Amino acid sequence: MGKIDEQERDQMCFACGKHNPIGLKLEFHEEQDTYRTTFTAGPEHQGYDGIVHGGIVSTLLDEVMARYLYAKGHNAVTARLDVRFKKPTPIGEPLFITGKITGQRGNMVELNGTIELADGIVTAQAKATVAVLED
Repeated sequence: MGKIDEQERDQMCFACGKHNPIGLKLEFHEEQDTYRTTFTAGPEHQGYDGIVHGGIVSTLLDEVMARYLYAKGHNAVTARLDVRFKKPTPIGEPLFITGKITGQRGNMVELNGTIELADGIVTAQAKATVAVLED
């Protein structure tokens, strides 16, 4: 297998890859030390009728936290992810997903993530420990 061009790297990522035909195609930006993305889930993302599948909720939170370190130039992977489902996350409504670094011990970085609705209701929260693989 040949070397992958840097521009093509990770383009098949389920969460953020632009070339993944079934991916979420999330786009991110940093604002005031917080990493942000938005997503509106469709019926193909549901578990129970009208509710985003918990695996998709977890994926959104994992991606906004671990990818924050990747965006800062680190090769990093999630070592631990704890998700708290506070309310059902509805399909068809814009979701505002944020991640924030809360601490670091050596190469292990702690982050918090949140999914909110437009009215500010938090549907899920997460804590992650992300391992930085090189520096």
